[in-house]
Amino acid sequence: MQTIFQSRILAAAKITLAGSALAGFLLFTGAPRLRADDDCQKRISRADHRLHEAIEDHGRNSRQAENARHQLHEAREDCYNRNHRWWDEDGHRWRSDRDWDDHDHDRYDREHPPR
Repeated sequence: MQTIFQSRILAAAKITLAGSALAGFLLFTGAPRLRADDDCQKRISRADHRLHEAIEDHGRNSRQAENARHQLHEAREDCYNRNHRWWDEDGHRWRSDRDWDDHDHDRYDREHPPR
């Protein structure tokens, strides 16, 4: 009687351990993707903000705006190459097509002229 009880407890422990290991594996294999997405989103958001600031402070054709535009392009390109998607800061969404416009902020300058 004792042996049957012990074998059932042992079987239940093995199933629990296997389930925990599987859950941990599934949980941690998704973590790098989330971290990469978060890093991409932050990098693109910062580059987008710097471009807005450069256009506002120096004009859309300034050296500062061109540099910021290049940095935004590099951030989008890097995220797209690594994750096959990029963060659209103005649309607040992930985009899976490589369809960004490097001069999309030129419209911003016309809509919000410098002070």
